[in-house]
Parts: sequence; C-alpha cells; structure tokens
Amino acid sequence: MNAIVKNPLKTCPPPDPDPVTPTLVLPPGACDAHCHVFGPASRFPYAAERSYTPPDAPVENLRWLHAKLGVSRAVIVHASCHGTDMEVTLDAIASSQVRYRGVACVEDRVTDRELERLHTGGIRGIRFNFVKHLGGVPDLSVFHRLVARVKPLGWHVVLHFDADDIVSQADLLGRIDVPFIIDHMGRVKAADGIEQPPFQSLLALYRNNPLAWIKICGAERVSSGKRPFLDSVPFAQALIGADPSRILWGTDWPHPNISKDMPNDGELVNLFAKICPDPALQRRILVDNPTRMYWS
Repeated sequence: MNAIVKNPLKTCPPPDPDPVTPTLVLPPGACDAHCHVFGPASRFPYAAERSYTPPDAPVENLRWLHAKLGVSRAVIVHASCHGTDMEVTLDAIASSQVRYRGVACVEDRVTDRELERLHTGGIRGIRFNFVKHLGGVPDLSVFHRLVARVKPLGWHVVLHFDADDIVSQADLLGRIDVPFIIDHMGRVKAADGIEQPPFQSLLALYRNNPLAWIKICGAERVSSGKRPFLDSVPFAQALIGADPSRILWGTDWPHPNISKDMPNDGELVNLFAKICPDPALQRRILVDNPTRMYWS
C-alpha cells in the first residue's frame, strides 16, 4: 500500500527487558489495543522491502509482558516490517484462545477469499501508514477501494499519521464511511503545546465525527523529553475529556523506531493511571471500548 524505501540495515533497539510491576492494578479484561509481534525471523521472515529491521519480539515474549502488566487481551497491529504477509499476526491470534484480535496490512490485489480468511483468523481492521519514514501517503485510490471492500466485513481503518497529516488529510478523513482509529494521538509534538493547530484539528475531528476513534498510546512519540513522558499527559487528558467512549489505550510494544528514550512498559501502565485516575473511566477505556470495537 505504501512505496516503502528499502533500507534493511536500519535496525531497531530491543524493548526494555525489565518492565517494572505497575502500581496500577488493571481491571479484568483490560486490553492492550496496540502492540506488535516481530518474527522470529527464522519462522516469519521480514519483508525484503522494509524501512527498518527489528529484533525478534515473538508472541511468547508479548504474553510474558502482558502477564507482568496484568493485561488480559490484546490487539496485534501488523507491522510494516512484515509487509503484507499476515502469517505472523494470524499465528499470534490463533495462539490466544480468542483473547487477541488483529489489524492487517493488505494489498490492492487481495482477494475476497483472503479477506474472509483474515476475518476468520481474528482480523478486524486494516492499517495505512502515512508517516514519512514508513513510506508517506499511500495511493489514495487504493486506499478508498480497500476501505469500500472491508466495509461489508464490519472492519475499521487504522491510520498512522504524522501530526501535519491531521490538517492536510482533512478531506480524506471526512470521506471515510467506516469507523477509523488514529494511532498515537496523531503523533503531535508535545513541545508545540496543546493549542497547536494539528492537535486542535484532531480534537475537532474527534468531537465532530462519530466514526473517529483515538489511541492514547505512543507517549514516547509525542513527548519531547525522557521517560516517563509526562509532557504527553495533557494531550491524552484533553482527548478523554472530549469523549471517553471512543478512546483506546495500548503499549506499542516492542516500540519500533524509537530514537529517544526506550519506554518501560510497566511505567507506561503507571502513566495511564496519571492520565486517567478514575477507575470507572479506566474500565471504559481498557475494557468496554475495545470490547465494542473488537469483540462485539
């Protein structure tokens, strides 16, 4: 879907191997609505044309992390480093006893039969990368064709944007007629403040379009500082304050393409507690919202 620059020599650091035990006890059914699995490459090779090479981060490691954090369910977002070969994500979902769902990357030539196979395998959405380092704006004719094709399946669209895309792609966002999720709070820059045009556009979109959902994850991508990324908190709180009913949270484990401080996933759970201290709202965001989107 994107013209990805071939640069396999760019490697990513591994995730923090020693997550702290969170002080926040997550509610039963809590969902990590944005995480990935990578490899192992010996079984699930990385795409020849990819913009980065991650360290292996297999589903067994993800399960261990979730047990440490108190996470019950997850949404595996298929990563661009695996291209459109969906087997690594389908395998992870199949191992979960319906506790995992997934988001796919597919090509324009995908068959209806393959889409049905993905749906049976637990896929409930497709993702498009708009960010520059992952290939930039996709072919929009392909974008609209694929959105129309997955609509009958009840799927949604996940959009990985750079902050400026929230403004420049306003017309595209207004044309989408299925639920869509914007990753990582739109990757706005905390240093530019809460009044910055990209964030105000994101807030307006969220308030005015009932199909729009937002993930309050990727604090490390929003923050201008080091962990625990406290300068991201006002942005997440503003989104929750606008409407908590279409907010999702995730770890983004194993945090590909991080050029700043590598997050500690236990600290990210504690950061969520700072963002959202109300237990009723915590349950809504961690349990009720992902259930409605992925398990209904």
